[in-house]
Parts: sequence; structure tokens; C-alpha cells
Amino acid sequence: MTQPPITSLTNPRVKAAVRLRDRAERDVTGLTIVDGAREILRALDAGVRVEQAFVATDLLRSADGLAAADRLRHRPGTLEVSPAVLGRVAFGQRSDGVVAIVATPTATLDDLAIPPDALIVVAEAIEKPGNLGAIVRTADGAGASAVIAADPRTDVFNPNAIRASLGTIFALPVVAAQTPQVLAWLLANGIRPIAARVDAPRPYTDVDLRGPLAIVLGSEAGGLGEGWAGPRVEPVRIPMRGIADSLNVSIAAAVLLYEALRQRQDPPGEGH
Repeated sequence: MTQPPITSLTNPRVKAAVRLRDRAERDVTGLTIVDGAREILRALDAGVRVEQAFVATDLLRSADGLAAADRLRHRPGTLEVSPAVLGRVAFGQRSDGVVAIVATPTATLDDLAIPPDALIVVAEAIEKPGNLGAIVRTADGAGASAVIAADPRTDVFNPNAIRASLGTIFALPVVAAQTPQVLAWLLANGIRPIAARVDAPRPYTDVDLRGPLAIVLGSEAGGLGEGWAGPRVEPVRIPMRGIADSLNVSIAAAVLLYEALRQRQDPPGEGH
């Protein structure tokens, strides 16, 4: 970067980046905004293609921000900008002094590599990108194999989902598909679906969560659709002792994922 910083909010490249705040523009261009330093570093580590980057040197204070800027500075699409311009481009309220515009990953179900002891999260009809990102972050922490967004109501690589995942969305396979395709894919690959339902007869602690498994969660508003109600899907419940009938979907994912992790760490013959 040898040019003076861009200070105009009407610069064409700045305006193009700002338009990516809208999902329709992200869908058309195949691009999305990554505006956290840790998130950018994880995208770079995963080999995600960076189309454009904006760096405001005066805002670089954290070690992650400095490291991300250093890795981006010599790329041809990186621009030095003023703090005001960076604030306009950034999707969130927090700024690390660097924002990247990246090509949205396009993996599908057929691209997923399934280990013998697969642990997969299926999140159906999730509307809030922050919830989806939190599920991905938890899945990464629990060592899950992949996250599948079934019948998604938000774009998987929404900037808020990226932020909520702390960039783990670039390290863990995350794909989107329609519910019938997801269920058919699970069954074809010998992966047992376990569906979280408030009216399930058995609590999750009474169910064997070892082996190839998919934990299936629905939206807080509508729960799981009828596609997960058949005999090929085992329902489980998380006991609720208060007046609320369900947990936040990302919290429910954490409860079930870490119970699965606990069971899988038990010596053979113990636990379930």
C-alpha cells in the first residue's frame, strides 16, 4: 500500500463493500464481509480467497489486528483507509482496524468428509445469524465434524454469523441444504439423527450419543419441522424445570454436544 489513505465514503470500492451489508448483494456477488481480526486470521489460515481488504493504521492496536494487517498489506486488493471509512465498511460496532471482503465458501453435502465417529450438528430454519455462529463456535469447541444449516432462513456466511463464530466458521465445514436432502444424506452415510424436541419421551442423558451421530435442532420460534418426525429420527428432550419450555438454540446445541463428547470419552463399558 503506497497510495494515501482513502478518506471518501463515496469511493467506488468503499461503496461496493458497503452494499455487501445486504444479503441480496452477498448472494449475487458471492462475497461477504469479515470485520474482526481473529476472524480474518482464521479465514486466511483456511485459505479463503480475499478479494479486498481495508486497513486503518490508526486503529490497529491489538496483536491480532496488527497480525491481520501485516498479512494483508502486500496483497494487491488491500487499501489504506481513514477510520471513518473503515467504520462505514465494517459490519459490526467493534473495529480492529482491518476489514476483509472474502469469497463466500461454497461447500455442499457431497463435499463433506465423514470420519468413522462423525459428530454433526444440523440446525434447521435458524433465523438469527448470531445463533448460527454461536452453534458453529460450540461445534468447533466440542470437536464436531461439520455443521449443516437445513432450510436456512439466513445466509450461512452472514457477517454476524462469522463474528459470532469467532471465525471458526472458516475452519469447520459448514454447508446449507434443504431438510429432505439433509435427512437422506445422513441416512445414506449411516449417521443416526437425534432430534431435540420439547415433548420427547426420553431425556438426552438416557440416550447413547456414541457412534456416527447428528444432533438436530430447530428454531426457537417453530421448533423442528415434520421432516424430522419419522421413525428414522430419535427424539430427545432437555429437561426444563422453570416456566420456559426451551433453551436458546445455541445453548441447547452446547448441552447436547458436550454430553456426546463426555460419552465418547468414557472408557468402553462405562456410561451408556
